[in-house]
Amino acid sequence: MKDMFAQLENIRNREGFFKDTAAFLLETGEVLKLEKEGRLSLLPEEDLKSRLLSLWKGTTDSDYEESWMNPEKACRELSDGWGEAACFLRTDLNSAIAYAYEGKEEEFQELCGLFLGVCSLYDAKEPAQAALDRIGAYYRAQCARLTEENVRGAVDPSEAFFIRLIEESKDGGLSYLYRYGNPIGFQEEETARFLNSMPKEQIDKIAAAMVDGFRIGFENAGKDLSKKKTVQINYMMGFERLIRRVIEGFRALGLSPVIRREALNSFQGFGAEPKGCYGMSFSRQFAFDHRNDQAYYLNKDFAALRLAELENAYKKYEKEAALVAGPAWLEVFGEENFLPKLKKNTPVYTKEQNEVKVWYQGEAGELTNRYIPGEERSFTIMALPLPSLGKDYEGIFRETVRINSLDYVMYRNIQQKLVDALDRGKLVRVLGRGKNHTDMTVSLRELKDPAGETLFENCVADVNIPVGEVFTSPMLKGTEGTLHVPEVYLSGNRFLNLEIKFKDGLITDYTCTNFENEEGNKNYIYENVLDRHETLPIGEFAIGTNTAAFAMARKFGIEEKLPILIAEKTGPHFAVGDTCYSYDEDLITRNPDGKKIVARDNEISILRKEDAAKAYFHCHTDITIPYDEIGRIYAVTGDGEEIDLLRDGRFVLAGTEELNLELENI
Repeated sequence: MKDMFAQLENIRNREGFFKDTAAFLLETGEVLKLEKEGRLSLLPEEDLKSRLLSLWKGTTDSDYEESWMNPEKACRELSDGWGEAACFLRTDLNSAIAYAYEGKEEEFQELCGLFLGVCSLYDAKEPAQAALDRIGAYYRAQCARLTEENVRGAVDPSEAFFIRLIEESKDGGLSYLYRYGNPIGFQEEETARFLNSMPKEQIDKIAAAMVDGFRIGFENAGKDLSKKKTVQINYMMGFERLIRRVIEGFRALGLSPVIRREALNSFQGFGAEPKGCYGMSFSRQFAFDHRNDQAYYLNKDFAALRLAELENAYKKYEKEAALVAGPAWLEVFGEENFLPKLKKNTPVYTKEQNEVKVWYQGEAGELTNRYIPGEERSFTIMALPLPSLGKDYEGIFRETVRINSLDYVMYRNIQQKLVDALDRGKLVRVLGRGKNHTDMTVSLRELKDPAGETLFENCVADVNIPVGEVFTSPMLKGTEGTLHVPEVYLSGNRFLNLEIKFKDGLITDYTCTNFENEEGNKNYIYENVLDRHETLPIGEFAIGTNTAAFAMARKFGIEEKLPILIAEKTGPHFAVGDTCYSYDEDLITRNPDGKKIVARDNEISILRKEDAAKAYFHCHTDITIPYDEIGRIYAVTGDGEEIDLLRDGRFVLAGTEELNLELENI
């Protein structure tokens, strides 16, 4: 270590990128030294905070533009491709911060060695491609370790780094936040302060809803929870007081928590959906600019190596993987609106790389399902608001807790009216109004035993909190038309005039108006909706019934900030990708009225009986049409009768009118 630090000290005497990056690694090394010596946790809160903020300088909205991690800045300062290489390298070196806070000296040294190797190439006037090749070689050499690290963090409850920090949050201070190693800012700090001020009974109520939803999910699906010993917890830093009670609730069920760190480098998938313990303080433009960094080294051989190492890791942790019950997600919403800027000098996947990426995702999904069987696991998911909602934050928080705790019996009974009407249909028509020009025909399968079978699931608040939807897997043949939403947010990405065309249930064309050039619009949808597939089927059609959530959003003016979890309950929605029953198609489940749910497959998912690789896409994106953009939804029976369900944004089917009360109070 001393020799390595001496080399970094020499480089710090230079100028520009190499000077700044060497200084960053030396500063990170100081944190590692403090952690190894047991002195880091003894530092005052302000010292811990200032050190952490200094390490993550250049990744927030306030300082990203002048950071070496910004491709525009890097390419302005370094020529001949070295700007791209430097930007990529500096971004992936952020993993060193996590290693420092966890006391992982060997991993930290490997990253320092990578940087020193690239320095040597630059000094020898080698082309920038040599640096990119050097980084790719690093990931090939580290593939086994990094893959095992990912798997272990997802299945092994003995990994207790985050559990210790959650326990340390009991004192009511914020020192523990600055020992995560992830960037901490306004969202995390204010969330922690707000939760620390809440009455214990409110915290207990939210935690109980999350734990009970997980348990009821197993019961409703007829799965044996007693066979499982661990639960994967996903949460935003700052929610520790709540998560501590959630962990206690799961332990009462015999489940130990496993928590992993969110992705911080290209290998792990930085910029993708956060998993494990995550934060909200990265500049979203920063994450967007680096979402494709793996393109610098991805090829079929590398993907095959990752798959081999993934299987090796699962074999090593086979017993632990078999005991995983599934994930418990705490989502958040309320971030400022984000419209990404398309920049030059950012990596783009080639057609071949897109095919490799899709192939790898499919194979990795199948492998994971083999060791953590889908038919044996369940999940639960809940969303809570962020302090960035401003002066209405506390009111929105209270309202969100209310809609997460609605009377599921009332909704169950009303939704049954919708299910009964839909079961009579041969197809469903969905028509927009005003600026929304949706015109979709949804094809339904024929019920062979109407007295004992149903097409639509009556969804109450168990795994998917809050209550409020009926849904099915449509037949693809005959499902066609145009789905259009003037404005929608999907996984935090804003889409303007999103329009998708379907023929026999498959996407045939798509566009939006986010960018001036059509190529940019199509690529934006290709990456963020189609998940890089050439086409996707409609995996779900649903009618959301949670008018209380819609009214809350309209009251506070936060419709565009609702997460999919809540937004999908505020109108009809279509999901592209896998069905809702992926890997559970053959599991027998019933609605509360006892009828067996039979619409669990479509013409593509049924191919699992021949080749699972042809059946699953490992993505599922819900696109919701708000109530006030709906002109009409009606079922058409085999003899041509039209059964109105909604007209002009209101429920009109007999027995469902009570849902309109919340809408009338807007």
